[in-house]
Amino acid sequence: MVPKPLPAGLGIIMVMTVSPPLAAGWQPTVAPSLTPAHKYWLMRPGALTAGLRQLGKLDLRVLSEYSQGVPLDEARGMDLTVTRPVWVREILMSVDGVDSVVARSLTPLAASHGIWQGMRRLRTRPLADMLYHDRTIERSPFVCRRLASPVPFYATARGVQAEGDHGALWARRSVFWRAGQPLLVAECFLPEFWRIVQERAGASLLARSGK
Repeated sequence: MVPKPLPAGLGIIMVMTVSPPLAAGWQPTVAPSLTPAHKYWLMRPGALTAGLRQLGKLDLRVLSEYSQGVPLDEARGMDLTVTRPVWVREILMSVDGVDSVVARSLTPLAASHGIWQGMRRLRTRPLADMLYHDRTIERSPFVCRRLASPVPFYATARGVQAEGDHGALWARRSVFWRAGQPLLVAECFLPEFWRIVQERAGASLLARSGK
């Protein structure tokens, strides 16, 4: 496994060239039919929170933290045995007061008391606060998909969607590794997020044109 560094300014985490086996539905490339904005955000390297802050004021709310047996989809993503106990943290991030991204992070329960114990102490701080300052951490390449049942993340993402909004839920995930212990991070961009991106892109175009 040969790591390669991230582009300048996007953190010091090393990117692994080998990933755990793909779980059903997750793909290493973005669907060609999606917009350039989708292709950018679904594969954007570095801390997602840093990118969201460029769009507006970022707020983070913890939805839940709990232990469970790891579901098949996520067990395959982390190369773990099914039902192995894991610690789960689910959060919702808003940009300028608009719910934009829901994230789900999980690691083996023992690791949440050991090498990844910082995950339990984050409260409303982003996971990036404990990930992007350690050169021993490696990150797998991104995989992405349109969320659907029975992916464990699907119910959480649907639960925070605006009432009456049934737009597609596009998500990405990767696995951070430290001392042989995985931490899977999945991030789902809610439909309102893409509207924010479109609005910011339009405003930027107008500013460049001098209108």
